[in-house]
Amino acid sequence: MRRLLTVLSLLLAASLATALPSAFGVAAIPIPSDPRDALLQPFVGAPSTAQPLPLQHVPQHPFMAANDSSNLHNDAYQTDAYNRPGPIGKNLKVKSTLFVADCGSVTFDKLGRIVTVCVSPTGATLRLMNPTTLATIASYNLPARKNVGSFSFQNFSGGGYFYLDNLDRAVVSTFTGHIFTIKVSGNTLTKVRDVDVSAVAQGSGIQSALPDWHNNLWFVTVSGKVGFVTPGGVVRSMSLPTGETIANSFAMDESGGVFIVSTAALYRFDVKNGQPSVTWRQPYDNGSRVKPGQVSQGSGTTPTLIGSASAAGGGSIAITDNADPKMNVLVFRRGKAGPGPVLCKQPIFADDLGSDENSLVSVPGGLIAENNYGYEGPIPKDVTLRSPDTEPGVVKVAVDYANGGCHIAWENDQVRVPTVVSKADLATGLLYTYTHPSAAELPWKALPLPNALAPETWFFTALDLRTGKQVFSKLVGSNLGFNNNYAPVSIGPDGAAYVGTLGGLVRIADGS
Repeated sequence: MRRLLTVLSLLLAASLATALPSAFGVAAIPIPSDPRDALLQPFVGAPSTAQPLPLQHVPQHPFMAANDSSNLHNDAYQTDAYNRPGPIGKNLKVKSTLFVADCGSVTFDKLGRIVTVCVSPTGATLRLMNPTTLATIASYNLPARKNVGSFSFQNFSGGGYFYLDNLDRAVVSTFTGHIFTIKVSGNTLTKVRDVDVSAVAQGSGIQSALPDWHNNLWFVTVSGKVGFVTPGGVVRSMSLPTGETIANSFAMDESGGVFIVSTAALYRFDVKNGQPSVTWRQPYDNGSRVKPGQVSQGSGTTPTLIGSASAAGGGSIAITDNADPKMNVLVFRRGKAGPGPVLCKQPIFADDLGSDENSLVSVPGGLIAENNYGYEGPIPKDVTLRSPDTEPGVVKVAVDYANGGCHIAWENDQVRVPTVVSKADLATGLLYTYTHPSAAELPWKALPLPNALAPETWFFTALDLRTGKQVFSKLVGSNLGFNNNYAPVSIGPDGAAYVGTLGGLVRIADGS
């Protein structure tokens, strides 16, 4: 009954949110939280002093918005690392807006405004939002799901991934097998292109669509179709081997390479004779099962690119595998000559208790992985109304990209990161993540409640990129509406952090 009341309160607040005008659009209505929040410490740790690390030098994609603003993983290399500063924990303020839809991918237009797609069980909506107030300036309803019963918390097709291009246009795949280009102009959203690839998708969801350096619009489907749309609108496609599916986005580099990971292999594609062509294929160990926390039996990571395509071997590429008993971080060369011998194979996390459904984070000298093992979806499994605890763990693997070899540089075995795409901030020296402590780990102000009465609470947490130690943790809210369910942390030009949640969108920013 309490879960039903929570859902009803979310729906009521969402209906109110559509009815309240504002000078800056439709005013934000906060996501309702659990009253037991008042019994918890709102902040643990101490504010940080920025300790910058060397900034990354990722080539600016000519057909995507500025690096740090263009897509869920920040840039064409999918580094998940920011050069601009985020919160340092000074008098942190939390604000939220309720849509009963997960605003997962957050991008920023040239004016610094939020452009996001909010996905719900019935459909998806593109929104232009004020980054400070979270008011909706404009919205565009994308085609509804053909079959509402097809909704899954573990399927990100149909808008979970999208990108903002160099002309402030959102390029979004839909549930109907189309790819829309919607221009952000002033305070309006206008569709300017509609590409129909339904004949290729054949009912399978379009997982992601991104451009290569020649402005061919590549797309992948859950069922394993890989294709692109030429600038003139011609659709070309091919199929992966039978049984291989695609559960994540992909990466592109300036040499024309398109890098895709399936449930069985890592690929480099290039355009050859006007068609998508496999340049090389590197199988990996996809294990024996879909582990708790994963959406498929295979790598859970969008490929991460490291180093310029003009570097030795064409630069590097990293994923995780799904091996048993330990999963591994894997690094290869990515040039056209082929991946060659593995540069790095580093086991991480405990035997039979490791899974990572989020992209590796590229930081100076290595990669960061998080443990998502144990996440079984957002719906509580018992009368406590808490979702199951996940295994703790965040690890940095130091990699010698020039000569090969790797080792664990540090490991935090305390923080629990169920599903968020964690982000490195090189300007502050912090790793931002979104944590869900066990009932016994909650920071109570006084005497703790019994574990069975503890709320479903979520925290915005920062770790030191140099050591992995927790720096601070800020209470965001409690209940289903604050579960991010695989959405990332995103850092805006204003220095605020944004996290999409099942309730809508949350903003965390330093105060005065």
